[in-house]
Amino acid sequence: MPFKKKFMKVLESSDEELKEAAKKKMTAIIGANFDVIYLIAQKLVKHSNDEGFLVGSRGSVGSSFVANLMGITEVNALAPHYRCPKCKHSEFNNEKGEPLGNEYKCGYDLPDKMCPICKIKMVKEGQDIPFQTFLGFNADKVPDIDLNFSDLNQASAHEYTKVLFGVDNVYRAGTIGTVAEKTAYGYVKGYCEEKNIIMRSVEIERLAKGCTGVKRTTGQHPGGIVVIPGYMEVFDFTPFQYPAEDPTSAWRTTHFDYHAIDECVLKLDILGHTDPTQLRMIQDLTKEDVRNVPLDDKETMSIFTSTKALGVTPEQIMCDTGTLGVPEFGTPFTIQLVKDTKPKTFAELIKISGLSHGTDVWLGNAQELIQKDIVPFSKVIGCRDDIMVELMYGGLEPFKAFKIMEFVRKGKASKDPETWAGYVEIMEKAKIPDWFIKSCFKIKYMFPKAHAAAYVMSAYRIAWYKVHKPAIYYATYFSTRFEDFDLEVMMKGYDAIKAKMMEIQSKGYDATNKDQSVLETLKLSLEATARGFKFGALDINKSDATNFLIDEQDEYTLIPPFRTLDGLGDAVAKKIIEERNQKPFYSVEDFQLRGKVNATTVEKLRSLGLFEGMPETSQLSLF
Repeated sequence: MPFKKKFMKVLESSDEELKEAAKKKMTAIIGANFDVIYLIAQKLVKHSNDEGFLVGSRGSVGSSFVANLMGITEVNALAPHYRCPKCKHSEFNNEKGEPLGNEYKCGYDLPDKMCPICKIKMVKEGQDIPFQTFLGFNADKVPDIDLNFSDLNQASAHEYTKVLFGVDNVYRAGTIGTVAEKTAYGYVKGYCEEKNIIMRSVEIERLAKGCTGVKRTTGQHPGGIVVIPGYMEVFDFTPFQYPAEDPTSAWRTTHFDYHAIDECVLKLDILGHTDPTQLRMIQDLTKEDVRNVPLDDKETMSIFTSTKALGVTPEQIMCDTGTLGVPEFGTPFTIQLVKDTKPKTFAELIKISGLSHGTDVWLGNAQELIQKDIVPFSKVIGCRDDIMVELMYGGLEPFKAFKIMEFVRKGKASKDPETWAGYVEIMEKAKIPDWFIKSCFKIKYMFPKAHAAAYVMSAYRIAWYKVHKPAIYYATYFSTRFEDFDLEVMMKGYDAIKAKMMEIQSKGYDATNKDQSVLETLKLSLEATARGFKFGALDINKSDATNFLIDEQDEYTLIPPFRTLDGLGDAVAKKIIEERNQKPFYSVEDFQLRGKVNATTVEKLRSLGLFEGMPETSQLSLF
């Protein structure tokens, strides 16, 4: 059986604990007939890897050690351990015979150690995530393998499903849009105005309530692919439709909302994400494998508590941490969370990711526990898996710990007081701390630890380049993350950027969405200029259509792409490059005609000095 062959090397390992873990999980997967789902995911990931893109995992798939062995996820769910990359010798216990996981919650936080056999540095791995989070206790949960493909490669991954299953067996998952409460209220008000009807507010609200939730539109799930078994027809499950009623469309969509049929057929979540795109750009520029970035680098870890490694002060960049522009840790909310928690280990970064994505997990919950010195940050509940692990450490049998975790992470504690009372009694008998029980009660939704670990691994790699190869980092980050720019201000440098930021911030609630978007770009621009970088002018011969480039003469100068100019879209930017590659532009008129650039944009480019020294027209004067 092909599935079993994936594990031959592991099963030949001399480490009994590792061998037993692989056997147990493989037996559960095959016994529940879920092996086909693993093989599908493995093929999709390999296809993307072969095209040069990394794939990130979502949800709880990283809880599966088998998925890690197959290359579906980088997250290793085993307890923290050492592994020799040469002879495969592994160690899960310290010199005293105690599990390494008793002291370290993440393998990347382990101290360095040499292999006693090969005398080379051992690999540090393990996130200590219960397998039950993924498949349940008796393999009674259908595996939910969600994957983050590069947004540049997502369409290719979708098309590959047609190769795997056949065109008539894959459909885009449908979604149903319904009328929102405020929209319904607007419908009724609009009707009254159109018909000159005077209606009391309570009657408007009554009619609006009747409209709320009514089906309004159908659409496509951004990454959902529904797979129909080869021995059945799509009509056994759902009618299908063409987007915009266009029968030439590349994809057909299920007519029903995918939630109505997701328990009957397999749904693959093939989602687009920016992190793999930026990491691919980094690899293209550096010719390095980003997977070799050390995830225990001390300088990178330091930016979560200080800006020193960046060579700037908090006052210079108007931020107390060095995490601006680091995925998962760069928004105002997460920067404040990082500032409050002061993380010093990889395990704590994973906890922060879990806290930031959960509902009623941090605000009014873990934050208060830390502020009141009830428990240290390392002890608070950050991810759903923390509940099960801590309850088992507290003496509860694994099955009960799992049931409580599932109950809490779905927010049922406050909705089902009778069942919760029974769970509280079980925890109190096991002497689980009162603060822990109360914290569980407040939770409405919790992030899986595997999802958080995958996100943080990706973010940490990007942060490493921010610290050690800033030119590469800024060029790729500005290319992939931002849509709105104030190029004139960015070109003027630090003081102009800071002044513009303060101007936008002074608007308060009057700031538009465009202002807020530009502000986010300027925040990282301020940091870049504080570190000695500058933004060059648009260059008719050098600028790319969409990506920032590093000046070949000065690595501290970033050459902006044409799309950074407000009003010049991607299509026009690509047209300019296409024409430039065919032959040089001879005049401003030639540039405007061949590049399909409107007069207003030409004037903006002129004011930026783009046409300096270039004649206005291609015509020659005879006199």
